[in-house]
Amino acid sequence: MAAALAVFSNAGRSIRKTNISFSLFSSLCRGNSFPLPSQTPPVPKKVAFTVSAAHGRTWEDPYHWMSNTNDPDFLSYLHQENSYAEAFMADAQKLQQALFSEMTSRMPSKISTPPERWGPWLYYQYIPEGKEFPVLCRRLETEKKGWVESIVNFVKGGFGKEEILLDWNEIAEQYGYVHVGMCRVSPDHNFLAYTLDISGGERFMLQIKDLRSGCILSKLRADGVVSLAWAQDGHTLFYTVSDENQRPYRVLCTKLASDSVDDVPIFTENDSSFCVDITSTKDGKFITVYVIEASNLQDGLQRLQKRVPGVQYFLEHHCGFFYILTNAPLIGDKELSSGNYYLARCQVEDKQMANWQNIIVPSEDISLQDMDIFNGHLVLFLNKRGSPMICSINMPIDIDCKNHMEIDDLNPWFFPLPSNACRIVPGSNHDFMNSVYRVVLSSPVMPDVIIDYDMSTRTFSIVQQEEVLGVSATTGLCSPTFDSETNEFLDASMDKGKYVQNNDGQRWRNFSDAYSCERKEVISHDGTRIPLTILYSGKAYQKGQSPGLLQGYGAYGEVMDKSWCADRLSLLDRGWMVAFADVRGGGGDDPSWHRSGSGLYKLNSIQDFVSCGKYLVDEGYVHKDQLGAVGYSAGCLLVGAAINMYPELFRAAVLKVPFLDICNTLLDPSLPLTILDYEEFENPQIQSQLESILSYSPYDNIPCGVCCPSVLVTASFHDSRVGAWEAAKWVAKVRDTTCSSCSHSVILKTNMSGGHFGEECSPNATCKKSRKVAERTIDSHYSSEDMVA
Repeated sequence: MAAALAVFSNAGRSIRKTNISFSLFSSLCRGNSFPLPSQTPPVPKKVAFTVSAAHGRTWEDPYHWMSNTNDPDFLSYLHQENSYAEAFMADAQKLQQALFSEMTSRMPSKISTPPERWGPWLYYQYIPEGKEFPVLCRRLETEKKGWVESIVNFVKGGFGKEEILLDWNEIAEQYGYVHVGMCRVSPDHNFLAYTLDISGGERFMLQIKDLRSGCILSKLRADGVVSLAWAQDGHTLFYTVSDENQRPYRVLCTKLASDSVDDVPIFTENDSSFCVDITSTKDGKFITVYVIEASNLQDGLQRLQKRVPGVQYFLEHHCGFFYILTNAPLIGDKELSSGNYYLARCQVEDKQMANWQNIIVPSEDISLQDMDIFNGHLVLFLNKRGSPMICSINMPIDIDCKNHMEIDDLNPWFFPLPSNACRIVPGSNHDFMNSVYRVVLSSPVMPDVIIDYDMSTRTFSIVQQEEVLGVSATTGLCSPTFDSETNEFLDASMDKGKYVQNNDGQRWRNFSDAYSCERKEVISHDGTRIPLTILYSGKAYQKGQSPGLLQGYGAYGEVMDKSWCADRLSLLDRGWMVAFADVRGGGGDDPSWHRSGSGLYKLNSIQDFVSCGKYLVDEGYVHKDQLGAVGYSAGCLLVGAAINMYPELFRAAVLKVPFLDICNTLLDPSLPLTILDYEEFENPQIQSQLESILSYSPYDNIPCGVCCPSVLVTASFHDSRVGAWEAAKWVAKVRDTTCSSCSHSVILKTNMSGGHFGEECSPNATCKKSRKVAERTIDSHYSSEDMVA
């Protein structure tokens, strides 16, 4: 973050204090207005290579040799680029140090999560003082207490002895790198199964720890493990393994008490365009690949429905019924044939779709996004005209489901939410018998707040909110909640009879007085309205004069993360504006939002991003010559293509582990994830799809001779999702093709030891399964199965 800010600072120094027109300014060379290092950028070798694609289409790619990461010349080139990047940024060292100091000063010395009950145990995490990574712990709760008393006792150390289940720091010290993929405690709380990557290549090995003895079971160390699920007996573990292309394709079963050396294969997916996932229902009674009864494994697999392209099923179990969130079309129902999700149920013994009961269908304003289930309650994640909502419905649902019902017919309780909540992430919520649902709420102006919603009493309590040091926050309860009777949003503080807090002194804190968060709609090239979130400081920002930063992603149906980030304050306090463009191809209220920005329609997402950038300039949100762009992974395709098409629009950019050489990557089916990505980006071996990809591919459309923005490109040598050569090839070609002076300010910095996520750990011990998926991940293809995921 500090280095990225420094790059934009360098770019900002090139701004001429003049009133010349935007078009005239863009025709001038940008590279001569701030000092460059004495050394020149490295010049990689060129090796003749002809790329062949569909119908005899060929072209030259002299940097194709870089895809061989074992080539010593490639390693040498990356080291030379790192040296150049260091020299280029040398004059910004003081600024980077100042920024780093600012960011660390806002962090509290102790970071921990509040305990969450699962059975007789309280599970929690904390980062030890002076350490970088978290520790997963638990304490045995000896008495039944209310949540307030539980937390008080937790703080005082009034429970049983703390048990350390997993310490990321110990692993990092041993191997130099740590990335924990999955973490699953057995139903009897005796074993911890987790997957571990110690190289950065995201090839995870399975480890199982006996929590009674603290020992790792040496017999069970499978490689290439992706997902895990325990059977009810607590001794049987199901897991998936991936093939050489990182596609999870096989389900295996291991029994901890068995003397058998080989694990038993349960299912193999032979179609290379599909992945397989494994999980369990909340009550633990079923394992879902197809469906396996967790207490009756010998009956084997049972398929829920036949696989149909684009159709998804998400399944839970409650009292003899499967509850299914699906977008499967219903015959004769046009509303539910458009890809919208609805909730159905069927008896376990009768899974034929013709006998499903359709419980909840979407209304004109409200769409279903996700669900969770407990013994006494059903939790639904909803969206009402772009605003997130959550509600609970009492279980069991004892109604005649012959007719379609809307949510209001089931007496829902809509959880009170802050007015500015943009991101809602469920806690682990493992305990099926619990009536309290934990949620983490966040927004660009509100630090993460953990809230417990008691679905039985219909009350809520603030458990913990992220602490930000050195910054004053506004305390208040701005909490509009949907009222099903009036179809309006209520302020929870004004309706204490319906929405009661356990403690009237509790309030969630936000920074809305100091930082403004605006939501706009931008008209794109075809008239579509694109959501744009704009963030700036009320004190430091100057309309029309401030620099700005536009972020975008637009892939895999993933909604952009607009949650709180304390590091962002270092930008805002310097007068920067930060904007988030929710372009097509990402997630939206309607499934068509993703479809209309992917595949043959990918140009829509790029034009959406450009339209948002032009809007920020035209409406005076940023200085006309000081707009920067940021992309991450597949989001770099968006930013890179926009820079090619409109190089004068952006002054600087940051491209992190960038997906830029899309055509060459998709032409190589031996690369990890390539075949799976045909669903998102199409297959270049098909001529019409090749022409579409070539029309926007960042690497293949770099304009000749133009002045390019200053760009920081970061890559990771062990990245198995986006090869480091994509960044290297793009930088080399930009320097070879664009203005020779401007392109000196395009720098490449490669992490030689990390993977796609750099040196970050990934402790998702409290992660809950969700149908919302991460970018360019194998998980993003699970839902293509006819299996329940």
